[in-house]
Amino acid sequence: MQQKMSLDEVEAVARAAHAGQTDKAGRPYAEHLSAVAEGVRSRGGSDELVAAAWLHDALEDGVLSEEWLDAAALTQHTKDVVRAMTKRPGEEPEASARRILAAPGARLVKTADLAHNADPHRLAALDEHTARRLTQKYAAMRKHLGLAPAD
Repeated sequence: MQQKMSLDEVEAVARAAHAGQTDKAGRPYAEHLSAVAEGVRSRGGSDELVAAAWLHDALEDGVLSEEWLDAAALTQHTKDVVRAMTKRPGEEPEASARRILAAPGARLVKTADLAHNADPHRLAALDEHTARRLTQKYAAMRKHLGLAPAD
């Protein structure tokens, strides 16, 4: 049986995969991944969910492939959450939310993701139009997921 990747190994893979990428405000993308992983941990998420947090955008951003995920020394639960978090091209937010809600643990990872994305300090670095558009987008997804303001 294959030894599972440690969280340090998952973090290193995610950082390497997203190296050179920046967020909408021009910050290193790994800062977002780290914040989501910490958000999952602080919300009581398991190591499997913290691993999924590190990898939550890897397939969607095309920095890691489905084949990589299939072969990775990760639990099936982690792989399922990463896939649930991966938005499909042209997919409606409601469909994405249904997939997240159907995968145990994915809602917690998405909660941490949305919390960091909607952080007022991050949004303040964007132009007013983009900040307003993203705030509405994140609020709509929170509603689809049934998240309360304190979540």
